[in-house]
Amino acid sequence: MASDDQRRQAAREVLFCEAVLRKTDDTVLLDVLRGAGKMTVWQHYPPGDVFDPESGAQWYYHAHPEPGISGEHGHFHCFVRPEGREGPVHHLVAVGVDAHGRLLRLFTVNQWVVGDTWLSAEETINLLPRFDVQLGRPSYLANRWLTGVLRLYGPEIAELIRKRDRKIETWRGEMPAAEVRQDRALEVTSELTVDLGETTRTLLSG
Repeated sequence: MASDDQRRQAAREVLFCEAVLRKTDDTVLLDVLRGAGKMTVWQHYPPGDVFDPESGAQWYYHAHPEPGISGEHGHFHCFVRPEGREGPVHHLVAVGVDAHGRLLRLFTVNQWVVGDTWLSAEETINLLPRFDVQLGRPSYLANRWLTGVLRLYGPEIAELIRKRDRKIETWRGEMPAAEVRQDRALEVTSELTVDLGETTRTLLSG
């Protein structure tokens, strides 16, 4: 798990990416969707996802049919493929943003939602440091921003993943966990509303 110094560095990187994008009235989301044309809900952006062969990190963005109560436009699904592009894929966390690319929440999902290869909470948490996207496309700044968000909120994401497993265990009483993971009635398994400004101010002022 990231140390306090690493989290502070992540906070600075997230703020730097946002500041650079603001100079041209851009956002993380605009940079990712540039050239995409009219969006289709639930479609992956960019097509084919983003995959860093060195780290095994992978992500894609998709939009909701309409903004929820929180104003969430869509979210980034973040994964790691520790054995390479053809190997098993493991979902870490989803990062929800509004239409201006502002961070709103972090959440985990049931297995049926993304169809990943399931790992226990601790095995999944051990993969968090592997999420490190260093690619120029579709946006270097968006790649570094997303990497920074996962580093910055590492402890919170780890707890969300543990809550995910506890939710699975208690969802249907005696139902086997493997069946719960395919239960369409359970989609979001844990979530946390976050305030990036407050988080970075607290961390960098300490």
